[in-house]
Amino acid sequence: MRARYGVPLGITAVGAAGLLYSAGFEARSFRLRRVTIPVLPAGMRPLRVLQVSDIHMVGGQRKKQRWLRSLAGLRPDFVINTGDNLSDPEGVPEVLDSLGPLMEFPGAYVFGSNDYYGPTLRNPARYLLEKAQGRHGLNGNAPVVGAVHNPWEGLRDGFDAAGWLNLTNTRGMLKVEGMSVELTGVDDPHIKRDRYQRVAGGPSGAADFAMGVVHAPYLRVLDAFAADDYPLILAGHTHGGQLRIPFYGALVTNCDLDTDRARGLSTHAAEGHRSYLHVSAGCGTSRYTPFRFACPPEATLLTLVGRE
Repeated sequence: MRARYGVPLGITAVGAAGLLYSAGFEARSFRLRRVTIPVLPAGMRPLRVLQVSDIHMVGGQRKKQRWLRSLAGLRPDFVINTGDNLSDPEGVPEVLDSLGPLMEFPGAYVFGSNDYYGPTLRNPARYLLEKAQGRHGLNGNAPVVGAVHNPWEGLRDGFDAAGWLNLTNTRGMLKVEGMSVELTGVDDPHIKRDRYQRVAGGPSGAADFAMGVVHAPYLRVLDAFAADDYPLILAGHTHGGQLRIPFYGALVTNCDLDTDRARGLSTHAAEGHRSYLHVSAGCGTSRYTPFRFACPPEATLLTLVGRE
């Protein structure tokens, strides 16, 4: 009995324990990361920016909701929401309630594919196959048939009513204690809704600082922002790889960004210009793959300081 079944049973037990840990503990172990980025003009006071991303709200996620509400205690100068707020068509009221205290601060947002469409059950191995074939989302794949349409208009109306800027293929300006921040955003490249040509040309020069915002960090958009000389780009979407291998890192990013930059701060260069890029690992998962391993859910407090 031991010779024939001991090893398979042991592997099964280890696998079950891993799933229990990744879904029952780590996926609910919310963290705040703090990052300092030297991007502001000399003499400008530091700016504290809270980035929230990939909430993927499902009804009843009380711990996540309490944690999101608690982030208002950080008192950021402004908030950037980089999309994928929903993983449940009924989740709009809970998203707005959870972000309500943060909407007391200036802010801006872009949407991700899961704000527009509900998630579908899929084999996780497809992410590895799509990575190998260079196909992600609607970029090279066949159009989705029978997708569930999420009520994203309710999110938009709630964010707009709070005064947050909608950066869907457009620009906006935030006033923060006498300083101005120009924000340029595009809609989600993962489902080919990005229209960078509408906002091309780089910062207008009318603000003290400018930055780019996008949900999915596809290279075509990062190239465009960097070539237009935006000093900072914020993105989400990747979940940091979601299931990372310790001492190795992410296996996939679910876009054409390399896995070394699946989360955190890096740089991106194009046409002789270099931008800082921050990719949030987000604080949620799809309702059909509620697992995280070596990649805790997060929000990030970015402290922008003067250039070195």
